[in-house]
Amino acid sequence: MPKLSRAEREEIARRRIVSVLRTQGVVNSRTLEQKIADAGPSHLRIQPHILTGVRAQMEKEGRVVTIGGTDARWLHLDDESGARVAARHAELSAVWADFSGKPVRMRTGQALEIAVFRSLVASQGIKTFGGFVDLSNPSGTGLYSKNEIHTLNGRSLGKEALDFIVQAGGEECGVEVKNVREWLYPNRSEIRDAVRKALHLGTIPVIIARRIPYVTFRLMATCGVLLHQNYNQLMAHTDAAVAARAAHRELLGYHDIRVGDQPDARLATFIGKNLPALAPQARARLNAFGDLLERFALGDDMSYAEFAARVRRRENGEKEESDWPDDPNDIEY
Repeated sequence: MPKLSRAEREEIARRRIVSVLRTQGVVNSRTLEQKIADAGPSHLRIQPHILTGVRAQMEKEGRVVTIGGTDARWLHLDDESGARVAARHAELSAVWADFSGKPVRMRTGQALEIAVFRSLVASQGIKTFGGFVDLSNPSGTGLYSKNEIHTLNGRSLGKEALDFIVQAGGEECGVEVKNVREWLYPNRSEIRDAVRKALHLGTIPVIIARRIPYVTFRLMATCGVLLHQNYNQLMAHTDAAVAARAAHRELLGYHDIRVGDQPDARLATFIGKNLPALAPQARARLNAFGDLLERFALGDDMSYAEFAARVRRRENGEKEESDWPDDPNDIEY
């Protein structure tokens, strides 16, 4: 199938936004993303950086209306009936409040961390510093005790920590696990912070998340960052009822949610096989691009657009000083 132009992708996004809102009545931005970027025929899936821009334009035009809120953006079409909007908003807000509440968020964050830890412990040839103390004994809140490493090789993160520090393939790696709904584009704080902490300790950055777009893989892997896309969002057994409501197609529609903290075969393969094999190559790339990566992660004097352009040009052996693209997420590599 031929590659679609930006205008063609934007038109598909516009049509699908109208279709989803017409069917659902009211959705939040994460549900819209799930139904358009994650689901549907592959040729009709529009990645979030396109979808967000089209949605914003439709809001500006008045075709899409936003219901204000401090915890979520709720959207409906301008011609949707007031009664349906009120009923759906009340129903979905209650589900969202349970799903996004702090106790559930903390247990959800730990669910994927535990799956990663189980894979690390089971993998031959990987040494893990710190980790969960006793997975048979949760606290009264359903959380498990964890030893985090703040200092390595004489360097300290202060009060911050990486989720795990491991030795794999003869290299020290700093592993960060992000079990969130958002797709992790290169300029998101989750990516910058993980890279910044790993580089400060002299480790190879390793990032594991639910959804990672191609541009993040392409750009960050070039610089020596290792990434794994989990596809599913894990939730704790304690929150099985909340997970079921969040996943229901007529509610939040997060159909990728899975209950439990066991690693699937893909995660086990990434940890046990790919990580040790790729770590030496990642170190070599880090040596070649680490100066750009560090400046970008610190966020002081290099924008995302400049970073992406410099990485691409250095990789191609071109002069780095030039203009920067308007949308780095759409760069062709």
